[in-house]
Amino acid sequence: MNPRITLAVTVRVLTQIRRDRRTLAMLLVVPTLLISLFWWMFEDAGPVFDRIGPALVALFPFTVMFLVTSVTTLRERSSGTLERLLAMPMGKLDFLIGYALAFGLVAAAQSALAVGVAVGLLDMDVLGPAWLLGVVAIADAVLGTALGLFVSAFAQTEFQAVQFMPVVVIPQILLCGLIVARERLPEVLNAISDVLPLSYAVDAMQHLTRSTSTDEVWTDLAVVAAFALAGLALGAATLRRRTP
Repeated sequence: MNPRITLAVTVRVLTQIRRDRRTLAMLLVVPTLLISLFWWMFEDAGPVFDRIGPALVALFPFTVMFLVTSVTTLRERSSGTLERLLAMPMGKLDFLIGYALAFGLVAAAQSALAVGVAVGLLDMDVLGPAWLLGVVAIADAVLGTALGLFVSAFAQTEFQAVQFMPVVVIPQILLCGLIVARERLPEVLNAISDVLPLSYAVDAMQHLTRSTSTDEVWTDLAVVAAFALAGLALGAATLRRRTP
Protein backbone atom coordinates (compact mmCIF):
# COMPACT_ATOMS: atom_id res chain seq x y z
CA MET A 1 0.00 0.00 0.00
CA ASN A 2 1.33 3.41 -1.05
CA PRO A 3 -0.14 6.43 0.84
CA ARG A 4 0.44 8.74 -2.14
CA ILE A 5 -1.46 6.45 -4.51
CA THR A 6 -4.23 5.92 -1.97
CA LEU A 7 -4.63 9.69 -1.60
CA ALA A 8 -4.73 10.08 -5.39
CA VAL A 9 -7.58 7.53 -5.57
CA THR A 10 -9.42 9.42 -2.82
CA VAL A 11 -9.10 12.73 -4.67
CA ARG A 12 -10.24 11.12 -7.93
CA VAL A 13 -13.37 9.65 -6.33
CA LEU A 14 -14.23 12.92 -4.57
CA THR A 15 -13.86 14.78 -7.86
CA GLN A 16 -16.23 12.33 -9.56
CA ILE A 17 -18.79 12.69 -6.78
CA ARG A 18 -18.60 16.48 -6.92
CA ARG A 19 -19.33 16.42 -10.65
CA ASP A 20 -22.25 13.98 -10.29
CA ARG A 21 -24.90 16.18 -8.72
CA ARG A 22 -27.54 13.45 -8.53
CA THR A 23 -25.25 11.13 -6.59
CA LEU A 24 -24.12 14.00 -4.38
CA ALA A 25 -27.74 14.88 -3.61
CA MET A 26 -28.52 11.24 -2.83
CA LEU A 27 -25.55 10.98 -0.49
CA LEU A 28 -26.05 14.24 1.38
CA VAL A 29 -29.75 15.11 1.19
CA VAL A 30 -31.72 11.87 0.98
CA PRO A 31 -30.93 10.53 4.50
CA THR A 32 -31.93 13.85 6.05
CA LEU A 33 -35.15 14.01 4.02
CA LEU A 34 -36.10 10.46 5.01
CA ILE A 35 -35.48 11.14 8.70
CA SER A 36 -37.59 14.31 8.42
CA LEU A 37 -40.36 12.31 6.72
CA PHE A 38 -40.47 9.83 9.60
CA TRP A 39 -40.58 12.70 12.09
CA TRP A 40 -43.51 14.23 10.19
CA MET A 41 -45.35 10.88 10.10
CA PHE A 42 -45.14 10.50 13.89
CA GLU A 43 -45.43 14.18 14.82
CA ASP A 44 -48.76 13.64 16.62
CA ALA A 45 -48.00 10.13 17.91
CA GLY A 46 -46.17 11.03 21.11
CA PRO A 47 -42.53 10.05 21.73
CA VAL A 48 -42.40 7.56 18.83
CA PHE A 49 -39.76 9.51 16.92
CA ASP A 50 -37.51 9.67 20.00
CA ARG A 51 -37.65 5.85 20.08
CA ILE A 52 -37.01 5.16 16.39
CA GLY A 53 -35.02 8.29 15.53
CA PRO A 54 -31.65 6.94 16.69
CA ALA A 55 -32.11 3.79 14.63
CA LEU A 56 -32.97 5.90 11.58
CA VAL A 57 -29.83 8.02 11.99
CA ALA A 58 -27.84 4.77 11.88
CA LEU A 59 -29.94 3.09 9.20
CA PHE A 60 -30.16 5.57 6.35
CA PRO A 61 -26.44 6.46 5.98
CA PHE A 62 -25.60 2.74 6.06
CA THR A 63 -28.17 1.90 3.36
CA VAL A 64 -27.39 4.82 1.05
CA MET A 65 -23.62 4.30 1.23
CA PHE A 66 -24.00 0.56 0.58
CA LEU A 67 -26.10 1.19 -2.52
CA VAL A 68 -23.98 3.97 -4.01
CA THR A 69 -20.65 2.25 -3.33
CA SER A 70 -21.65 -1.15 -4.73
CA VAL A 71 -23.03 0.37 -7.94
CA THR A 72 -20.12 2.81 -8.38
CA THR A 73 -17.46 0.12 -7.89
CA LEU A 74 -19.20 -2.22 -10.31
CA ARG A 75 -19.37 0.56 -12.88
CA GLU A 76 -15.63 1.14 -12.51
CA ARG A 77 -14.97 -2.54 -13.17
CA SER A 78 -17.45 -3.12 -16.01
CA SER A 79 -16.27 -0.02 -17.87
CA GLY A 80 -12.65 -1.20 -17.73
CA THR A 81 -11.55 1.72 -15.54
CA LEU A 82 -10.54 -0.58 -12.70
CA GLU A 83 -8.45 -2.72 -15.03
CA ARG A 84 -6.59 0.34 -16.30
CA LEU A 85 -6.04 1.58 -12.75
CA LEU A 86 -4.71 -1.75 -11.51
CA ALA A 87 -2.38 -1.94 -14.52
CA MET A 88 -0.62 1.01 -12.93
CA PRO A 89 1.60 0.59 -9.84
CA MET A 90 -1.47 0.45 -7.58
CA GLY A 91 -2.53 -2.39 -5.31
CA LYS A 92 -6.05 -3.50 -4.45
CA LEU A 93 -5.77 -2.01 -0.97
CA ASP A 94 -4.81 1.37 -2.48
CA PHE A 95 -8.01 1.27 -4.52
CA LEU A 96 -10.28 0.05 -1.71
CA ILE A 97 -8.89 2.28 1.04
CA GLY A 98 -8.91 5.25 -1.33
CA TYR A 99 -12.58 4.60 -1.99
CA ALA A 100 -13.27 4.10 1.72
CA LEU A 101 -11.54 7.40 2.60
CA ALA A 102 -13.43 9.30 -0.10
CA PHE A 103 -16.81 7.95 0.89
CA GLY A 104 -15.82 8.29 4.55
CA LEU A 105 -15.39 12.05 4.04
CA VAL A 106 -18.76 12.18 2.30
CA ALA A 107 -20.19 10.12 5.16
CA ALA A 108 -18.86 12.68 7.64
CA ALA A 109 -20.76 15.47 5.86
CA GLN A 110 -23.82 13.25 5.45
CA SER A 111 -23.84 12.25 9.13
CA ALA A 112 -23.28 15.81 10.33
CA LEU A 113 -26.34 16.91 8.35
CA ALA A 114 -28.48 13.99 9.55
CA VAL A 115 -27.52 14.39 13.21
CA GLY A 116 -27.81 18.17 13.06
CA VAL A 117 -31.32 17.99 11.63
CA ALA A 118 -32.47 15.18 13.94
CA VAL A 119 -31.16 16.82 17.11
CA GLY A 120 -31.26 20.52 16.24
CA LEU A 121 -34.43 20.84 14.16
CA LEU A 122 -36.49 17.74 14.98
CA ASP A 123 -35.74 17.83 18.73
CA MET A 124 -34.64 14.22 19.08
CA ASP A 125 -33.69 13.77 22.74
CA VAL A 126 -30.02 12.91 23.28
CA LEU A 127 -28.62 12.52 26.79
CA GLY A 128 -25.09 11.64 25.66
CA PRO A 129 -22.77 13.90 23.65
CA ALA A 130 -24.26 14.78 20.26
CA TRP A 131 -20.83 14.68 18.58
CA LEU A 132 -20.52 11.00 19.49
CA LEU A 133 -23.84 10.42 17.74
CA GLY A 134 -22.16 11.78 14.62
CA VAL A 135 -19.11 9.53 15.10
CA VAL A 136 -21.34 6.45 15.25
CA ALA A 137 -23.22 7.59 12.14
CA ILE A 138 -19.93 8.05 10.27
CA ALA A 139 -18.70 4.60 11.33
CA ASP A 140 -22.00 3.11 10.19
CA ALA A 141 -21.75 4.84 6.82
CA VAL A 142 -18.18 3.58 6.38
CA LEU A 143 -19.48 0.10 7.21
CA GLY A 144 -22.01 0.45 4.39
CA THR A 145 -19.18 1.52 2.09
CA ALA A 146 -17.04 -1.49 3.04
CA LEU A 147 -19.89 -3.95 2.52
CA GLY A 148 -20.78 -2.29 -0.80
CA LEU A 149 -17.19 -2.70 -1.99
CA PHE A 150 -17.28 -6.36 -0.94
CA VAL A 151 -20.57 -7.39 -2.57
CA SER A 152 -19.77 -5.56 -5.83
CA ALA A 153 -17.30 -8.37 -6.59
CA PHE A 154 -20.21 -10.82 -6.91
CA ALA A 155 -22.36 -8.75 -9.29
CA GLN A 156 -22.04 -8.51 -13.06
CA THR A 157 -24.53 -5.69 -13.63
CA GLU A 158 -25.69 -2.69 -11.68
CA PHE A 159 -29.10 -4.32 -11.30
CA GLN A 160 -27.47 -7.34 -9.67
CA ALA A 161 -25.63 -5.03 -7.28
CA VAL A 162 -28.97 -3.55 -6.21
CA GLN A 163 -30.35 -7.07 -5.75
CA PHE A 164 -27.88 -7.63 -2.92
CA MET A 165 -29.83 -5.18 -0.76
CA PRO A 166 -32.51 -7.77 0.20
CA VAL A 167 -29.70 -10.17 1.14
CA VAL A 168 -27.29 -7.87 2.99
CA VAL A 169 -29.24 -4.79 4.09
CA ILE A 170 -32.91 -5.67 4.68
CA PRO A 171 -32.31 -8.54 7.18
CA GLN A 172 -30.21 -6.14 9.24
CA ILE A 173 -32.97 -3.53 9.13
CA LEU A 174 -35.52 -6.07 10.33
CA LEU A 175 -33.38 -7.40 13.17
CA CYS A 176 -31.50 -4.30 14.36
CA GLY A 177 -34.17 -3.25 16.86
CA LEU A 178 -35.99 -0.70 14.70
CA ILE A 179 -39.25 -2.65 14.43
CA VAL A 180 -39.05 -4.93 17.49
CA ALA A 181 -36.63 -4.54 20.38
CA ARG A 182 -33.87 -7.12 20.01
CA GLU A 183 -34.48 -8.61 23.45
CA ARG A 184 -38.09 -9.32 22.42
CA LEU A 185 -37.12 -11.24 19.28
CA PRO A 186 -37.41 -15.05 19.18
CA GLU A 187 -34.28 -16.69 20.53
CA VAL A 188 -32.92 -17.73 17.12
CA LEU A 189 -33.49 -14.29 15.58
CA ASN A 190 -31.94 -12.63 18.62
CA ALA A 191 -28.84 -14.77 18.15
CA ILE A 192 -28.69 -13.82 14.46
CA SER A 193 -29.02 -10.13 15.30
CA ASP A 194 -25.99 -10.47 17.59
CA VAL A 195 -23.76 -11.14 14.57
CA LEU A 196 -25.16 -8.36 12.37
CA PRO A 197 -23.15 -5.11 12.47
CA LEU A 198 -26.11 -2.75 12.08
CA SER A 199 -27.46 -4.02 15.41
CA TYR A 200 -24.45 -2.58 17.21
CA ALA A 201 -24.73 0.77 15.45
CA VAL A 202 -28.38 1.04 16.47
CA ASP A 203 -27.54 -0.04 20.04
CA ALA A 204 -24.89 2.69 20.24
CA MET A 205 -27.36 5.32 19.03
CA GLN A 206 -30.00 4.18 21.52
CA HIS A 207 -27.50 4.24 24.40
CA LEU A 208 -26.71 7.87 23.60
CA THR A 209 -30.39 8.85 23.75
CA ARG A 210 -31.06 6.99 27.02
CA SER A 211 -27.93 7.53 29.13
CA THR A 212 -25.04 9.90 29.66
CA SER A 213 -22.65 6.94 30.00
CA THR A 214 -20.58 6.26 26.87
CA ASP A 215 -18.78 3.02 27.82
CA GLU A 216 -21.22 0.77 25.94
CA VAL A 217 -21.23 3.19 23.01
CA TRP A 218 -17.47 2.85 22.53
CA THR A 219 -17.77 -0.94 22.73
CA ASP A 220 -20.48 -0.99 20.05
CA LEU A 221 -18.48 1.46 17.95
CA ALA A 222 -15.44 -0.84 18.11
CA VAL A 223 -17.57 -3.74 16.83
CA VAL A 224 -18.87 -1.66 13.92
CA ALA A 225 -15.31 -0.58 13.05
CA ALA A 226 -14.14 -4.21 13.17
CA PHE A 227 -16.88 -5.24 10.74
CA ALA A 228 -15.91 -2.35 8.43
CA LEU A 229 -12.25 -3.42 8.42
CA ALA A 230 -13.30 -7.02 7.76
CA GLY A 231 -15.43 -5.83 4.85
CA LEU A 232 -12.47 -3.97 3.35
CA ALA A 233 -10.22 -7.02 3.78
CA LEU A 234 -12.78 -9.28 2.10
CA GLY A 235 -13.22 -6.69 -0.63
CA ALA A 236 -9.48 -6.74 -1.32
CA ALA A 237 -9.50 -10.54 -1.45
CA THR A 238 -12.40 -10.74 -3.90
CA LEU A 239 -11.79 -7.66 -6.06
CA ARG A 240 -11.60 -8.54 -9.76
CA ARG A 241 -10.08 -6.33 -12.43
CA ARG A 242 -13.15 -6.45 -14.64
CA THR A 243 -16.54 -8.11 -14.94
CA PRO A 244 -16.37 -11.31 -17.04
